[in-house]
Amino acid sequence: MTGRTAVTVRVPAKVNVQLAVGGARPDGFHDLANVFLAVGLYDEVTAAPAPALRVTATGPDTDRVPLDRTNLAARAAELLAARYGIAPDVHLHIAKDIPVAGGMAGGSADAAGALVACDALWGTGASREELLEICAELGSDVPFSLVGGAALGLGRGELLTPLEVGGVGAGAFHWVFAVADGGLSTPAVYAEFDRLNEGVDVPEPEASPGLMDALRAGDAAALAGALSNDLQPAALSLRPSLAATLSAGTAAGALAALVSGSGPTTAFLAKDAESAVAVADAVVASGTCRAARVAVGPVAGATVV
Repeated sequence: MTGRTAVTVRVPAKVNVQLAVGGARPDGFHDLANVFLAVGLYDEVTAAPAPALRVTATGPDTDRVPLDRTNLAARAAELLAARYGIAPDVHLHIAKDIPVAGGMAGGSADAAGALVACDALWGTGASREELLEICAELGSDVPFSLVGGAALGLGRGELLTPLEVGGVGAGAFHWVFAVADGGLSTPAVYAEFDRLNEGVDVPEPEASPGLMDALRAGDAAALAGALSNDLQPAALSLRPSLAATLSAGTAAGALAALVSGSGPTTAFLAKDAESAVAVADAVVASGTCRAARVAVGPVAGATVV
């Protein structure tokens, strides 16, 4: 133990600016070409000494956040503790602001935040490589939550290559995220993807050169033309009402609209900060979503505050 009384880590949400999905593998997973962008909606995970592992949460929709050892943040603490031969005696408090079950990797963000917070609290001194190994054990999106910025994820999404973002760099792109009622199960969306593609020769996923060029240039208009999400038809099949939200944002002047990850949050790329506010106001006024949030990206990954 370091003697610290508590450590708080801020960790961002993500949007998939490209999600190319291959066919189902024998292990049930799918190969991906997943271009992540970390965006400025944050959860904060605080780790404090405790007699035993305990998880609490505050914020929107935390009634749908598991507070037992199935929570990815709890599993992160257990894996780190096991690696260093210590007891996972920690109170993890999650202050939620990332939409729950919204396709923005909120649970993965909490796992990365807990890992960094427990490492600092316990003084384990784990290397970046060790932390990324544990992240990959926890889930496909967890490594990116640790790293942040922009990255290409291959394999199940966990094999990361950082990507350059030009223009003004951090915060180069303006986004609006429309929060839907309820969540969508990621496994259910992948199962629907498999059903919709039954008998289809699904191509191997590849990163889009045009999208990479748009990121490198910091060009929002070019990025808008290159956005794609192979899971979007499955998400719309399970939640047809999302189509109306996408249409509302496009009608309000968004450069592009897509389902974020496995949904049901929808994402809109805007020309600038003023346009983002106008799009957010319009999608809320349309009555097709519960709330809308404005954010910029890329931003840094899990950071001790």
